[in-house]
Amino acid sequence: MEREYGCGGGAIAAELAKRLGWKLWDQLLTDEVARLGNVHPSEVMRCEGRMDSTFHRLAKTFLRGSYERSSPLSNQVFDADRLVALMEQIYPKIAQEGNAVVVGRGAPYFLREQPDAFHVFLYAPRAEKIRRLMQDGSSRSDAEDLVDTVDRERIAFVKHYFDADWPARSLYHVMINTAVGNESVIGTILHTMRLLERHPKATGYERPRLPTI
Repeated sequence: MEREYGCGGGAIAAELAKRLGWKLWDQLLTDEVARLGNVHPSEVMRCEGRMDSTFHRLAKTFLRGSYERSSPLSNQVFDADRLVALMEQIYPKIAQEGNAVVVGRGAPYFLREQPDAFHVFLYAPRAEKIRRLMQDGSSRSDAEDLVDTVDRERIAFVKHYFDADWPARSLYHVMINTAVGNESVIGTILHTMRLLERHPKATGYERPRLPTI
C-alpha cells in the first residue's frame, strides 16, 4: 500500500491488516531495518522516502575515494543507500512469508515482480490531507508544510533509486481517493482483491485464498 502523505494510509493499512488477520509491515518494517542496520529506528525514519542531503552525499563520495573508506566510522553511516540495500534483503523474506500488508517504503517497486502482491495507491485532495493531519494533532501550518514537502521528497527518492515516476500508475491494481472515507476505501480494496481471487488469469494476479470476513 503506497500513499500520499496525510491521506490516512497508515490507519487504513492497520485496519485492513486487522480484518485480514495478516501481519502489518509499517513500524515493524522500520524496526527490522534498524535491527539489521544496528541503528536506532529514528535514524531509519529520517531516511525513509528522503534523499540524503547534497552535503552528505558529496562527503560520502569523497570518503569512498579516500583511505578512510576502510575505517570503522565510515561503515557506521546510515543513509538512504544503506536503507535501500537493507530493504532489498528484507522484501524477499516478507514475500516468502506472505499474508502481509506492507506500507510504502518502496514496496511497489521491490515487489513488482511478485505475482501474488496486490498493489494499492491511496491519495486525497490537499484540503483532506491537511484536515486529517490536524485531526491527528498537527497545527495547520505544520500540516500544510508536511503536505507540501514530504511527497516531493518521495518523488525524488523513487526517481533516484528506481528510475521511476511516483506514483507509477502501471504498478497498481487500484488507486483510491481516501476522501470517500476509510470504510469505503477498505471495502473497495477487499472487494477488488476477492474479484481477482476469483479471476486471477485476467490480470496474472495469484492471490492465496483470503480469509472469510
